[in-house]
Amino acid sequence: SNMMNVQDIVQKRYSTKSFDASKKISAEDFAQIEAALRYSPSSVNIQPWHFVITDNEAGKARVAKSAENFPYNLPKIINASHVIVFAARVHADDDYLAGVLEQEDKDGRFATAENKQMGDNARRTFLGIHRDQMQDETQWLSRQVHINLGFTLFAAAALGVDAVPLEGVDMAVLDQEFGLAEKGYRAVAVVALGYRAEDDFNAKLPKSRLENEVIFTKV
Repeated sequence: SNMMNVQDIVQKRYSTKSFDASKKISAEDFAQIEAALRYSPSSVNIQPWHFVITDNEAGKARVAKSAENFPYNLPKIINASHVIVFAARVHADDDYLAGVLEQEDKDGRFATAENKQMGDNARRTFLGIHRDQMQDETQWLSRQVHINLGFTLFAAAALGVDAVPLEGVDMAVLDQEFGLAEKGYRAVAVVALGYRAEDDFNAKLPKSRLENEVIFTKV
């Protein structure tokens, strides 16, 4: 069968600790990673994400400003082929929601004006639960971006691209450096992507995961 073997992919992927700076991700492969970023699922299709992407020294140096207090992460950013800053909307305001709705309409999601109204109402109802009842709108939007993060890490692994997600960076520095705050976003993670260096200690270590009986209840 030409089906991808998911078990094989998840066994092979690991958090890359050292990148080979001489190896670049091809444009074709990176276009597939961008497709994962764009087509990731999110609750009520709210898509509350923005990505700063760089594949050059100057751009990586700007991202690396966020790792000054996390020196062990600096070389991962500098030696990677590509680096992505994942940012989440702080609030899904009316303008933002209208933009999502118009894009869905343009893409043919609604057969009738009534369907469009229902789609908008459903999204606003769900957002309202988080904004008004649970009062965790910002955290909820950030969780959608973490869905995207996992989705994109799997896509990279499926392409044979190595990656590491970094939360050991100063998010406020990234917000400032890339003007994210004034656009209504805040940085939530950085992902460095490329190809492992020969001396990456983590590539040779066995995987460790909790046993099935600890994590699964089958009923």
